[in-house]
Amino acid sequence: MTVVKSTLPEPARGIAGEALQGTLVDLLGLSLIGKQAHWNIVGPRFRAIHLQLDEVVTAARGYADTVAERAAALGLPPDGRPETIASAFTLPGPKDGWLRDTEVVQLLVDALETAIGRLRERIDATEKPDPVTQDLLIGITRELEKQRWMFDAENWPRD
Repeated sequence: MTVVKSTLPEPARGIAGEALQGTLVDLLGLSLIGKQAHWNIVGPRFRAIHLQLDEVVTAARGYADTVAERAAALGLPPDGRPETIASAFTLPGPKDGWLRDTEVVQLLVDALETAIGRLRERIDATEKPDPVTQDLLIGITRELEKQRWMFDAENWPRD
């Protein structure tokens, strides 16, 4: 049952919906990774990275809401249920317990890099079918690339 009518033709709506749902899962998962690391980080750079993790969480949660609302506007019910996220989420995640600041930095670099790669694939997939969704995904990619850069800069100098 479609409650909201979309102006997109069905094939385009399907492509956009798949891109949006995958992005929603990645963003909600990133916010959970960020909070888990935020609560468990230890080490000499604790405070700076602790605060930086909140920036990632805030961005991921804000974009998740925007992505879900875009899906709803297209007549596609977004699915952010815990069981959906748990079953579909495949970004690198933290280990159990305390996390060294260096581990957290690498975890965020890796998770953000993976999410960005997927976003770039979705940007390509939505170019023709739905440029509006593509534009949204481009904006999210810009922010996640900025966050990845900031965490990667924490790794300098490399050993």
